[in-house]
Amino acid sequence: MTLKQYAALVEEKLNELVPEEAQRTPSSGEIPWLLNNAMRYSLTAGGKRLRPSMLLAAADMLGVDRAEAMIPACALEMIHTYSLIHDDLPGMDNDSMRRGRPTNHVVFGEGQAILAGDGLLSLAFELMLENAMAYPAKAANHNAAAYEIALGAGVRGMVGGQCMDLYCERENIRDEKMLGYIHENKTARMLISPLRAAGRLAGLAEDSEEMQALTGYGVNFGLLFQAVDDILDVVGDQALVGKTLGKDAESGKLTFVTLYGLDGAREKANELKQRAQSHLSVFGEKGRFFETLLSDMADRAF
Repeated sequence: MTLKQYAALVEEKLNELVPEEAQRTPSSGEIPWLLNNAMRYSLTAGGKRLRPSMLLAAADMLGVDRAEAMIPACALEMIHTYSLIHDDLPGMDNDSMRRGRPTNHVVFGEGQAILAGDGLLSLAFELMLENAMAYPAKAANHNAAAYEIALGAGVRGMVGGQCMDLYCERENIRDEKMLGYIHENKTARMLISPLRAAGRLAGLAEDSEEMQALTGYGVNFGLLFQAVDDILDVVGDQALVGKTLGKDAESGKLTFVTLYGLDGAREKANELKQRAQSHLSVFGEKGRFFETLLSDMADRAF
């Protein structure tokens, strides 16, 4: 299957999980219509659905029943969407466009946008726990998958990376080790976790060759993703990228381009592509999806 085909499956399930609600007084135990629709506004705004598609593709590659993997995949997209809502807020990146449309706080106000992000984060874990209970014989695998997703999104992952990103922006820090920490956590951890979550669903041991390969690919693909994002912020087409460009330089962010220059960032991107590719041999032809994904991502930088 292709990225677009996986994305279509995710899109269908997300619309089922968070359907549009009419305005009315909520009953006890229901999501208020305003919160639901603010969550849905950003959740259904499009995008490549990269992270959930990676989880589903890895699950297919490892022989996991796709039905078991769908809820963790959608939960991952909910967490990613919450992070984008909060990232766009005035106290963070202060952006007015996301995926080609006004950001959540522009439409619903800052308070409701914060709650929409909180709601998506909470709902993601509610759904994963409910899904784990639906497979009692495999509950340990499902709990381990949820743990991988939590770890990637939390204080030792995306949130920690975002914290230091804001710190470096404020203090005008230009340090290679700090750049590595920020990008490994703010960006890469949410691209590692879908692969490791699929590995957990498959019951892979931590020291297995397959789990190590999934992790190695995810680390390097995640850093490549960020390098490409930094490059496109300088030379990309805003209509294609779907968000405001040029903000990294304007706000003084620490990026691959500010540290290495445009040509240096492209060299780093090529190195990261080669490293990620080296981890796929263990999967043979089953890893074709990830080969294609890697090439498509790297090509955007050049």
